[in-house]
Amino acid sequence: MNLGELAETARSLVVPGKGILAADESAPTIEKRFKAIDLPSTEENRRAYRDLLFTTPGVSEFISGVILYDETIRQRTVDGTPFTEALQRQGIVPGIKVDEGAKALIGFPGEKITEGLDGLRERLPEYRRLGARFAKWRAVIDIGPGIPTGYCIRANAHALARYAALCQEAGLVPIVEPEVLMDGAHTIGRCEEVTTEVLSLVYEELTSHRVALEGTLLKPNMVISGKGCPDQAGVPQVAEATVRTLSRVVPPAVPGIVFLSGGQSPRQATEHLNAMNAMGKHPWELSFSYGRALQDPVLKAWKGAPANVPAAKHAFLLRARLNGAARHGNYSQSMEPTT
Repeated sequence: MNLGELAETARSLVVPGKGILAADESAPTIEKRFKAIDLPSTEENRRAYRDLLFTTPGVSEFISGVILYDETIRQRTVDGTPFTEALQRQGIVPGIKVDEGAKALIGFPGEKITEGLDGLRERLPEYRRLGARFAKWRAVIDIGPGIPTGYCIRANAHALARYAALCQEAGLVPIVEPEVLMDGAHTIGRCEEVTTEVLSLVYEELTSHRVALEGTLLKPNMVISGKGCPDQAGVPQVAEATVRTLSRVVPPAVPGIVFLSGGQSPRQATEHLNAMNAMGKHPWELSFSYGRALQDPVLKAWKGAPANVPAAKHAFLLRARLNGAARHGNYSQSMEPTT
């Protein structure tokens, strides 16, 4: 492990004004996204869509890295350039999703454990050869009656730490993603309570596994009301609760926090990030690693039609630019498109 190189890569992913595009949707997930625009999820359609995203002129001004899926990291642009190479030429760092999804946690109804540790040590060097310089692993924590249990949180925190240690051994920066889902009717207070417990255990496990925090990034949920909660917290409340929670449990050695959008609308995700950065300086960079919040407008503009590619690229660049502004706390609703 070269800690200096890992720390440098981690810092490069959270430079001011930039964030990460999560384009690591699994086959079932991208199929759902394509179904919404009446497009079959064929390998060529998936390749064409990623090509559209990765070759958008000017996007490297706002996007520092892209998380790829196993299929995507092996694909090429229209002119035959490997996607990883096309990204690197723009100064964008390629990354890779390495977990194999959240599965039912036996004996704990309603809870999940993320799988994929078996064989991970052997898979990581191949991803590095293919051009990846960072990786991502997502754990899923649900809030509901009687859950999450301490065991579920601990089991997922342990898996995240094992993954992170293996990544650093292979020369990859681990993005640690413990997501407390916003599904459900819980209050923002309950979300803060659970998020605090989850992050506390995650950092306890990372320390136990001797993971060098300088060479990692955290990808957490924002502290937010559940979708079904009748009392939806406003933007200032979400920003304050999120920063308060992170300040209590995330060590300052972590270079950056790259939030997931987690079911928020594109505008909500940008507003919340902006409010946090407008609060002033924090011990870590507060950035984004958005999937849907960057891609929803792109898919709606594209609809799978080659003639719509320029409009789709424009939609992607605009959303990236707005989140880039939010990194400085400079975003305003007046910057949003009027239509």
